[in-house]
Amino acid sequence: MEPIFFKPYFRNKIWGGRKLNTIFNYNIPQGKVGEAWIISGYQNDASTVVNTKYAGLSLRELYKDHPNIFGKPKAKEFPLLVKFLDAEDNLSVQVHPDDDYAARVEHDSGKTESWYVLQADPDSYLIYGHTAKTKQELELMVKNGEWKHLLRKVPVKAGDFFYVPAGTIHALTKGILVIETQQSSDVTYRLYDYDRIDKNTGKPRELHTQKSLEVTTVPHVDPKVDVQVQVTPDAKVKTLVKPPLSPHFYLWQISLNGTWKTGLNNHPYLLLSVIKGDGELLTEKNNYQLHLGSNFIIPNGIKEFRFKGDMQLIISAPVDE
Repeated sequence: MEPIFFKPYFRNKIWGGRKLNTIFNYNIPQGKVGEAWIISGYQNDASTVVNTKYAGLSLRELYKDHPNIFGKPKAKEFPLLVKFLDAEDNLSVQVHPDDDYAARVEHDSGKTESWYVLQADPDSYLIYGHTAKTKQELELMVKNGEWKHLLRKVPVKAGDFFYVPAGTIHALTKGILVIETQQSSDVTYRLYDYDRIDKNTGKPRELHTQKSLEVTTVPHVDPKVDVQVQVTPDAKVKTLVKPPLSPHFYLWQISLNGTWKTGLNNHPYLLLSVIKGDGELLTEKNNYQLHLGSNFIIPNGIKEFRFKGDMQLIISAPVDE
């Protein structure tokens, strides 16, 4: 069994830019590219295997046809989705439903997500949460367009982490680059979009006001994220989220300068992305070169491996089903 590397799936966005090319050296489409779905098994937007005998398969096909790679999971669809997001402009203010609402209304999974900030312009901020105390107050403030009073602005810098449970009003804003780890879902309700015009229709972009109001958590309460840090001679390991706070995924950020033998292999498989620097993945059979923007899965069959180099990684794993 070998680690499985992926080619991203790219999405053009009205708020996107070109950093996915200039920073990660990805061969992105023309225009404003906002998203690289770097480890995705979601429907037709799946990333593609680039090595092993499975090269050319989508992650969705790999997960369905070769379940032994993932420890024979019970979930019918690959449960997680990892993206790079380049916000050259403000994203729409949005909210995602939980699993129950999404299954009932959209026939899809809910969407709890998280952001680890890779870059942020000076004075950057996120939209994260709201000020309404009741549903009635939320509806009235939305109806009256009281966005400056309703939306919470949170200053942000590189290295910050945000956990975004379903039901949280949120948005990236101009000048921020993040890696996003989330449930595998694309159910997004747009609450406010700065009155932007869709160039294809000549009309304001569609809003989903009623659904947004139905799924928003009121009042907003910041999740109690307790980042835990473990320091070894060659690595700093930050546990960003885990159960019970996060019912869907574990998430770690690793800063490595030397050789690190990971203790994370008690999970059925791992999703990994290099967010800074270069190095190597060392297994019993082979060594694999890693660089900024490398994305891969450690499958169920690999139990011992090490990392070597000067780099940073984001690693996630699904919560046991």
